Amino acid sequence: MRFSCLQENLAKGVATVGRAVATRSTLPVLSNILLATDEGRLKLTATNLEVGINCWIGAKVEEDGATTVPARLLADFVNSLPPERIDVQLITRTQTLSLKCANYEANIKGIDAQEFPLIMALGDDMAVSIEPQTLREMINQVAFAAAMDESRPVLAGVQAELAGSRLTMAAADGFRLSVRSAELSAPAPAATTVVIPARALQEVARLCADEENPVKMSIAANKSQLYFHMTNVDLVSQLVEGNFPEYRLIIPKSHATRTVVDSAALLQAIKIASYFARDSSNIVRLKIASGEGGSGAKLTVLASSAELGDNVTEMDAEVEGGGIEIAFNARYLLDVFSVIAAPRVALETSNPQSPGVIHPAGDDRFIHVIMPMNIGR
Repeated sequence: MRFSCLQENLAKGVATVGRAVATRSTLPVLSNILLATDEGRLKLTATNLEVGINCWIGAKVEEDGATTVPARLLADFVNSLPPERIDVQLITRTQTLSLKCANYEANIKGIDAQEFPLIMALGDDMAVSIEPQTLREMINQVAFAAAMDESRPVLAGVQAELAGSRLTMAAADGFRLSVRSAELSAPAPAATTVVIPARALQEVARLCADEENPVKMSIAANKSQLYFHMTNVDLVSQLVEGNFPEYRLIIPKSHATRTVVDSAALLQAIKIASYFARDSSNIVRLKIASGEGGSGAKLTVLASSAELGDNVTEMDAEVEGGGIEIAFNARYLLDVFSVIAAPRVALETSNPQSPGVIHPAGDDRFIHVIMPMNIGR
């Protein structure tokens, strides 16, 4: 194998696939990146057997071939080089990759490409296309609510449901639930539901940040794998086995009080309150006053700590229904309000012991359900 490419292109390619490199594995080859020539370009691949990423970069290929080299060493070396052309040659007999750039030269010991696991692309039998900005927004509004604990793998995943021209994603960890839906440009070939590891989706969101073309999402016929295809990048993920909870039963069907406030103001108030809530079980209280005759309605954000002190922020609000005081985990509130871009947000509550529902005002495509905290009296 012999090729040359620009340092910045190789550095970007290595960084793109590097997130899929196995950090702890009994298979040494999984700590490596596969470099292979592919129809006049250089293909880089990494996998931890749960997620695999392929990336193609421009290169001048003089001789086809493939090898794998340690990901960390390759990244450290390439990132340290000047932004010039890199000449790369594989010494097949010793599986040594020789790299030359300006006055820098290195020989990196590799492992035969035959030992690297195959990452197969899926067919178009069960494929849909989605705009990258929409997909990224959906993932950001849902994946954070998935459980961090792997003891129940299905809760560490995101349910993706295809029905007609609608894609719905949902994630829950037992304390909160996020649901986001979007319309597709064309209907899915068939209705289907799968559970995708949240970490894999977060990688997809990262990869499609600069994507301009629609992202193709394909599901394997046996529902074992999911494949995302972007310009010059592919991601393949194993799917989670098991049944996701019937989340629609968790969403309250009614409310006693509906409060609408400025999103940015509320996020800032909660951020400040969270500093004071750190030493008091992370509790932030929301006190809603309905006012008289529909005027003078207020939302007050409160947090206090016996050791640190207290904080109070008051803001104007539109309130339908009676007043209420309800407490939530500050971090959970920050998580959800950080992913709402709409100028105004609605909070729907019934009583201090019942879940609250948060969504952008006038938009039901995103719904977040959050369990309250018991503040006692």
